[in-house]
Amino acid sequence: MALATIKQLFTYPIKGLTPQEMSEFALTAGHGIKGDRAFALMFADNLEAAKIPAENAPWMSKKYLAVQNDWPLLAALECHYQPETAVLTVKRQGVAVLSAETNTAAGRDRISSFFTEYLAEIEPTKEARHPQLAPLRLVGDSSGETRYPDRSPVHISLLSQATLDQLTALAGQNTDVRRFRPNIVLEGISAWSEFELIGKQFQLGTARIEVTAPIGRCVNIEVNPQTGDRDIPLLSLLQQEFGHAQTGVLAKIINSGTVKIGDSLKP
Repeated sequence: MALATIKQLFTYPIKGLTPQEMSEFALTAGHGIKGDRAFALMFADNLEAAKIPAENAPWMSKKYLAVQNDWPLLAALECHYQPETAVLTVKRQGVAVLSAETNTAAGRDRISSFFTEYLAEIEPTKEARHPQLAPLRLVGDSSGETRYPDRSPVHISLLSQATLDQLTALAGQNTDVRRFRPNIVLEGISAWSEFELIGKQFQLGTARIEVTAPIGRCVNIEVNPQTGDRDIPLLSLLQQEFGHAQTGVLAKIINSGTVKIGDSLKP
């Protein structure tokens, strides 16, 4: 018996930048989703201090990275990554401002320089963990095997569409799913019932997953994913209405498989 069905699928090729909507992808035990958060923009002082090559930089906490909850106006850039060609394209107000390969030294340098210069034009939040201007380096490998999620254990994230709908009603305006950066959006289960899945295993498409924990949220959910403005106080809304700052759940992959739009979540 199906508990829910998959409505949307997303990957995030470069951590903190534009999501890419997918029709299907593979789930790999011990890794997650190939190409999801496979790249990141790391402050160069961390790489230099550790003497780490950028292509093979290990996972690091997002406090060492340029991300939207510290630099909201990163969301104003429209970024698209093409894994077949390893090319990253960036548009600003609809105009292409960068096209560079992630698998060549020259291309990686162009990407690093572009984002370093962009951060010099914008302001970090007051809570930013690396507010001082420093060069950025693109880290990660175009093979898609590197990963820079928020947490070191590999995971995927799931969110109920009904939860999102309830937040939209409470906020009195559309709450774009991209604010929550899920990998998988489920429909057919009630608002907040994804929390009831924690500690249990499920079949999802042809993969087997175990839901492990709720997702604690940061101010990034308040950032408009198109403009970069902090325009809806969702973090305080969650606290006021529900007494917590959690939406969606994390899951680990027990058995590898594939998922696609319309697939079911089953016990």
